[in-house]
Amino acid sequence: MQKNKKIFLALFVLFMLIILYVSYDISKRTTFPGSKGNLKERISNEVESPSK
Repeated sequence: MQKNKKIFLALFVLFMLIILYVSYDISKRTTFPGSKGNLKERISNEVESPSK
């Protein structure tokens, strides 16, 4: 029983480290939605800016 407990604990720690790494990576690649402007304004600004 003791060996199974150690294996389970090691796999759990490994799983948690992978989950933490993936969530950190995703959070660095994306921005918070509230930090951006209104969607319509942003699209109209992007469309108008190249033609000016």
